[in-house]
Amino acid sequence: MEIDKGIFPYENETVPESDIQDAIGSKIYDIFYHAVIPNIEKYTWLRTQKLCIDSNLNIAGVMLFTDEPQIVLPKRSAIKIFRYKTTKTGSRDTLDGNPITIEGSAYDQIYASVQKVKSIIESIKKFDTTFSDISYPETTIHEIITNAVLHRDYSIAKDIQVRIYDNRVEVESPGKLAGHITLKNILFEQFARNPKIVRLINKFPNPPNKDVGEGLNTAFKAMKELRLKQPEIIETETSVIVIIKHEKLSSPEETIMNYMKSHSEITNKIGREITGIESENVMKRVFWKLRDAQMLEMIPNRKGSKSAWQLVQGANVDEYIEREQLEYEQLSLFEE
Repeated sequence: MEIDKGIFPYENETVPESDIQDAIGSKIYDIFYHAVIPNIEKYTWLRTQKLCIDSNLNIAGVMLFTDEPQIVLPKRSAIKIFRYKTTKTGSRDTLDGNPITIEGSAYDQIYASVQKVKSIIESIKKFDTTFSDISYPETTIHEIITNAVLHRDYSIAKDIQVRIYDNRVEVESPGKLAGHITLKNILFEQFARNPKIVRLINKFPNPPNKDVGEGLNTAFKAMKELRLKQPEIIETETSVIVIIKHEKLSSPEETIMNYMKSHSEITNKIGREITGIESENVMKRVFWKLRDAQMLEMIPNRKGSKSAWQLVQGANVDEYIEREQLEYEQLSLFEE
């Protein structure tokens, strides 16, 4: 229970198969040593920082200062990246290519993973008002992956997973929320499950974290600045999942009307695809609202699966969108 809640930092556990020479002779420790550490012997510094016992490193020492932690910490120290060609739950059938494994020290794998995820996302096309490049703020991706690496539970034999879908990115970090952190206070409270890792990685040149507990807040702010919906955080029995959706901060009605600015008609199926609404009946109610606002009308003589909607002649689309934006943003502000 103490390990699960982060009261006993598992990062202090000695790794029997590790050797302190793996750190002393590593490239990552050499970079850190010459940039940060004063005139002190390498072994002495590791010992004074409580990163080793005799010739063995603990988990914090392995993750921070060895080039391949995965050799002695298999299945609990890497990042797996999956690309699924679907908006539904991923499966073997929708997996695009083989999963990508990012290894290396905590510092190296954070930056390597962010760049790999960014390159995959940039290759995805999103179907909205036009076929445009899907885009997420790099800051959001960086902060959420960094948070996963720094605060994961290293006692659980499972790698961090990043799942990239057509309309969202999911980052799953092993371990429940630590200490007193809950889904309600996660943006306002601070607790480090791995305090040594958090403190020391912040001393690296160009550190991935600011060590002031603002990571997730920065991620949320970056999404809002692009008028994208804020990430969703879910806690399961064994992990924390952050879902970054590519959904505009807009109402379904606004999304539909933006689509109609460049299209002559729209079907229920297309409406569900561009708004993320799954139910046909819920989508119908959106169309009925636009009908009642005298913005859309059904195309005559189109029945069943061929039925579609078109703009009402003379409808002022821009004025309607402007009104919807104001109303929706006021509602979002009220909810905050």
